[in-house]
Amino acid sequence: MPAEVSPVSPVSLDSPALQCRPGLSRRQVLAGGVTGALAVLMAASGCSKSSGGPRLLTIPREDMGTFTRNFNPFTTNSAPMTGQAVYEPLLVVNPLDGEITPWLAESWAMSDDATSLTFHLRPGVTWSDGRPLVAKDVVTTFSVHRAVTGGYDYLDAVTAAGSTAVTLTFTRPYSIALQELGSQLIAPDHVWSTISEPAKFPNPDPVATGPFTRVSGFGAQSFDLMPNPTYWGNSRQDEAAGDPSSSPTPGSTASSTSVPGIRMLAFAGNDSANLAAVSGDVDWAPQYMADIQTAYIDKDPDHRHYWFPGADSTIQWTLNTTKAPYSDPAFRKALSRAIDRRTICATGMSGYAQPADPTGLSESFQVWKDPAVAALDLCTYDKAAATTALDAAGYTLGSGSRRLGLDGKPLALTIQVGSTSSDWLSVARIIVQNLADVGISATIDSPDWSEVTAALEAGTFETAVCWSSLGATPYTYYEAAMSTQKVKPVGTHALENYHRFGDEQATELLGRFAATTDRAQQIAICHQIQQRYAEQLPVIPLFPGPVWGAYTDEHFTGWPSQDNPYASLSTRAATTVLVLNSLRPRA
Repeated sequence: MPAEVSPVSPVSLDSPALQCRPGLSRRQVLAGGVTGALAVLMAASGCSKSSGGPRLLTIPREDMGTFTRNFNPFTTNSAPMTGQAVYEPLLVVNPLDGEITPWLAESWAMSDDATSLTFHLRPGVTWSDGRPLVAKDVVTTFSVHRAVTGGYDYLDAVTAAGSTAVTLTFTRPYSIALQELGSQLIAPDHVWSTISEPAKFPNPDPVATGPFTRVSGFGAQSFDLMPNPTYWGNSRQDEAAGDPSSSPTPGSTASSTSVPGIRMLAFAGNDSANLAAVSGDVDWAPQYMADIQTAYIDKDPDHRHYWFPGADSTIQWTLNTTKAPYSDPAFRKALSRAIDRRTICATGMSGYAQPADPTGLSESFQVWKDPAVAALDLCTYDKAAATTALDAAGYTLGSGSRRLGLDGKPLALTIQVGSTSSDWLSVARIIVQNLADVGISATIDSPDWSEVTAALEAGTFETAVCWSSLGATPYTYYEAAMSTQKVKPVGTHALENYHRFGDEQATELLGRFAATTDRAQQIAICHQIQQRYAEQLPVIPLFPGPVWGAYTDEHFTGWPSQDNPYASLSTRAATTVLVLNSLRPRA
């Protein structure tokens, strides 16, 4: 029998030992312009209270001009907060420090050979319709997820052991499965086992376990989520608001919910969402804001705060390696030397980011980095070195000082960026100038993010500034960047490895990483993977993405911060539910 693995006890908010490492990959999919901003602000201004009730926690969504009433937890186009306030996972991983908080599961056991994992469900949890959470719900959830989304290629079977335990067996040793499988949103069997086409089901009135499950006043540009009347965490909110280190105690009524409700507002871009924040019409502002100190904080320094830890997914220049010249590692490495990351971070990112190093990893993974790889000059701006490298690789200068491809034709690159991402557009403009300095012509294509994302997922793009994959260990980043098992043919839908690159040596090393539970061995293998990454440079890392987050505590207190990093200030992270359970109305 496998030894029982006790869940890591959550660290107190007051612990000085916590380090910054938030959230999920920034993924902007629906956006375009500032149209409708005034209408949204008119709807928001003075209207953040439920009818005749207290103020609702008001949150903007800067990349959605309109909302669709879709609370399907298995699709990527669901309404905001579906996976943060409505549905919940088995456990919550805080990417700030790797801390694991038991959630719908209260404990778990990994087999000694890393080929199976058993979750023990938290007693007393009920769905919002009053029915109890049982093991069959977890079994059905993984079945539906795999049918709709795919993934979990290592997962062989999911079986219930009575009503409170679920065992997941793997096709191969996979020691890192805990965080991935534990982060799966759980849905009720008694609802989803009856849905014939779950990928198409909009689930307008969700049955879920989260703190806010009742949909109210849904409109194209705003909607409210009201408290779950049977929420298992209400006692936790009532007794320890602002302290997610305390153990949840299920069983109280919805009247003790600290946050009386959530109001979501739709904005078609950063500019209009920032206007709402500056005007005081929202409580939480999780989007990029240039010169935030002057534009936002100084308007009300007693109540307004921000925190942008540089620990989100790596923002990278992604090149389609199925096309020349991007299939040539020498060309990719020469381009990397041509990019001025310091200017990108200081100007394009308003000083909120730091340049990436040749490991591609954020500062949160320092313990995993190979110092020798991190010290390489692959990510150091050097125009002369880039020019020499391009010449040596055969990309010579032609007439008019224009650099030629190996086919003898002038190089002309296109960089795609979503039209509403003003920060990344600034980054792309700096790259264009850097390339011009070494004789390469480049232009920016900035359609809606929905179009950019579709091109990335289909593999029809040329180059793009976009996000990477992010997990609790570097395994997730390198698997998505280099595993042959993640490469999809052009035209086949992909949710990662948009660049379509696979390396057999890296894939073998990744398999060895996953097969061991020994942390020292994993780090040693990770160093070898990084060496291969630097040799091939499948993507061009630019900077670890800041996790944007600003708020006003005029109406709610208990927010995370650099001093209290129990979660990030992202509204799209797994840890968002910790924030929702920790906030309380200001007395």
